[in-house]
Amino acid sequence: MNKEIVFIVGPTTAGKTEVAVCFAEKAKAEIISCDSMQVYKGMDIITSKPPPILRKRVRHHLIGAVSPASEYNVARYCRDALRKIKAIMRKGKLPIFVGGTGLYMSVLIDGIFRRKCENQIIRNRLYKQAEQFGSAYLYKKLEGVDPEAAVKIHPHDTKRIVRALEVFETTGKPISFFQRQRKGLGHEYEVKVFCLNMPREELYKRIDERVERMFSRGLVREVKKLLKSRLSRTASCAIGIKELKGYFDGEYDLEKAKRLIKRNTRLYAKRQLTWFRKDKRINWIEVSEKEKPASVAKRLWKELC
Repeated sequence: MNKEIVFIVGPTTAGKTEVAVCFAEKAKAEIISCDSMQVYKGMDIITSKPPPILRKRVRHHLIGAVSPASEYNVARYCRDALRKIKAIMRKGKLPIFVGGTGLYMSVLIDGIFRRKCENQIIRNRLYKQAEQFGSAYLYKKLEGVDPEAAVKIHPHDTKRIVRALEVFETTGKPISFFQRQRKGLGHEYEVKVFCLNMPREELYKRIDERVERMFSRGLVREVKKLLKSRLSRTASCAIGIKELKGYFDGEYDLEKAKRLIKRNTRLYAKRQLTWFRKDKRINWIEVSEKEKPASVAKRLWKELC
């Protein structure tokens, strides 16, 4: 298995962590987080990091590794993840990526866009247009100049829309042209991707229950502490930061903050599923409401072997 890499992905609360730990124990593997928020220190409750009991059973990497004051992007993640892959394989173990950040998964497998195509003036202008006219306005522009890239980008993903337009305006060529020249893990390893899924009603029920647990574990206290220090732009995007800040600022009560977190987490899960459904390499694993993680892991093992 030393030339294989496994991804276990899916929407939030689909049970990825528990399944991955059971699978990793059977496969003699180590887990690398594929989550853009769990990488931050001091954001344990808000990002639902794997509990210590599971991290003792199987070694986890890239969890709580970066200060929340630091910007952490896909390029930095790829560098860190590639180092972890090599270290794990040197021990004769299988690397398993676990998480729900589809962009991180895609860039790792397909390779990162490395060409320097940056123009701060153009970028600032595009962000200003997004503020004035909305992301849909820029998305229509992107569909006109790079329909191939537009298919892969959500119409509300302002950051990626701006990046694609910035590349086009800077180079005169669409970002999809440069992306086709990338090389990632898929060129060197046999990559297997599993996506856990369950009925939407069950997923939303789990989300609501998780948010309730987060509040009972001290989410308000954790976010209040985080907001006392400087948060990077990326760390401040964690669901719960903005919603609780509104409560702290007296804009609404705690119950409304809780409802907003539940709603925004459901919307996030929907976006995750939309992203993964576009990737034809994914093996979909439907999980029933009462199925145990060990049972799901056993099914993954059979698929792998």
